[in-house]
Amino acid sequence: MLGPLTNTIQGVVNFTWPMLIISIVIMVSIRLTYLIKNHEKIVLYKELLMLCFAIYILCLFQVVTFQDDINWSTNNFIPFREILRYNITSRYFFKNVVGNMLMFLPFGFFISIYLDADDIKIPILLTIVASIAIEIVQMIIGRVFDVDDILLNLVGAILGFYIYRVIRIIGEKFPVLKNEWFLNVVAILALIGLFMLLI
Repeated sequence: MLGPLTNTIQGVVNFTWPMLIISIVIMVSIRLTYLIKNHEKIVLYKELLMLCFAIYILCLFQVVTFQDDINWSTNNFIPFREILRYNITSRYFFKNVVGNMLMFLPFGFFISIYLDADDIKIPILLTIVASIAIEIVQMIIGRVFDVDDILLNLVGAILGFYIYRVIRIIGEKFPVLKNEWFLNVVAILALIGLFMLLI
């Protein structure tokens, strides 16, 4: 299961690396200039989280606007029609059902961190807004609107919210895990892990 996911991530990065490098350089330089100019402390893990969220949004844009090899004939406004169409062991089930959930898991996670969310309602609302916007844009650029994608994106974002909640609960039970030095080490290790996954 991780093989196709890794291949998809590598495919997106291979296609978007020029945009990613330019965007990262611009974002980091502007952010560092802002912090230095305003004499603000640089908190590494917070800066890396913000950068990862920005990179995620750029990659999400690439994934949802890319013209893939699947030839859809019509829009789908009937819930579960496309989901139930796939054989659970097929490549298309993984790509379209599991992929749509996993694609929005980071969205739910990042916005929950950003909003310090205690309640799932706002992450759900923001996910619905983002997902509907994506589907409408896809329909305009020659792809199709699929209500099942919205439902799957929502499931992924909900999973992201609950991962955030579990991490927060663990952090409350073990205060050492909330120390800045510990979070910085975790952020650096996560960045190294992501880099190793992508090369």
